[in-house]
Amino acid sequence: MINPDDFDFIAKLVYDRSGLVLTPDKSYLLESRLVPVARKHGLKGLTELAGALRARSVQLIADTVEAMTTNESLFFRDTKPFEQFRKLVLPRLLETRTSKRSLRIWSAACSSGQEAYSLAMLLMEEGPKLAGWNIEIVGTDLSTQMVERARAGVYSQFEVQRGLPVQMLVKYFRQDGDKWQIDPRLRAMVKYREFNLLSDLSPLGTFDVIFCRNVLIYFDQATKARVLEQTARRLPPDGVLFLGGAETVLGVTDRFEPLPGERGIYRVAPPTPPLPSPALMPLAMPMPAMAAMGGRR
Repeated sequence: MINPDDFDFIAKLVYDRSGLVLTPDKSYLLESRLVPVARKHGLKGLTELAGALRARSVQLIADTVEAMTTNESLFFRDTKPFEQFRKLVLPRLLETRTSKRSLRIWSAACSSGQEAYSLAMLLMEEGPKLAGWNIEIVGTDLSTQMVERARAGVYSQFEVQRGLPVQMLVKYFRQDGDKWQIDPRLRAMVKYREFNLLSDLSPLGTFDVIFCRNVLIYFDQATKARVLEQTARRLPPDGVLFLGGAETVLGVTDRFEPLPGERGIYRVAPPTPPLPSPALMPLAMPMPAMAAMGGRR
């Protein structure tokens, strides 16, 4: 068992580095995920791990944060957002971006790359409609290990069976023993990089579409608001943000508003008109004498 002081120290370190909130009832997660990290570094247990972390071992801190962050992903996860992207968002973008013929899409907290590659497959399916277009999908994740996996584009039989239609498996993957390698054309469409959502997002540039799904649920309200504020700055006025089914902007930020009639899609809210300056407001008209006196009885 980890003692309360060590738990609080590790929880704060993980929060500061990733935004992930760990409450005392999650102590079992520390034990299950960090004992292997301790062993990897030649430490006997969580007490020694906490001591080494207090000494600010850079690699140990990185390994600890990486072990604690959730890396669950699958192809076409939840289905609905990808249908909305294909049927609603993409046709509108093809119309409004005709002059510049380019699209940029961001898959935030992309894990091992399934979401980004799912989007690449949908775009590849459009074929002639996107001929001559410059398409860039950017996938980012805090975990170095996940980014390397995503770049490799190699998945197990179990992973390709989770959400990936058989026809797309046959069309866009090549089997190599018990592994499946994604088509080089799709790998070329996606640029992966290690990136922390808590960092300044401006180096990423702007995007037409942002997928930031099933990430905010791990943050507290203040961190959610900060991430959404920065995300809003990465979108043009007609850009869209996809969140997970259990996530919302309501009660968190006024920088986004739901897309009418659609669940899980948000657009940048128009700026609120400023209140008129008191100096410009008309002075109140004096009341007529009779009205001021209440009138005759």
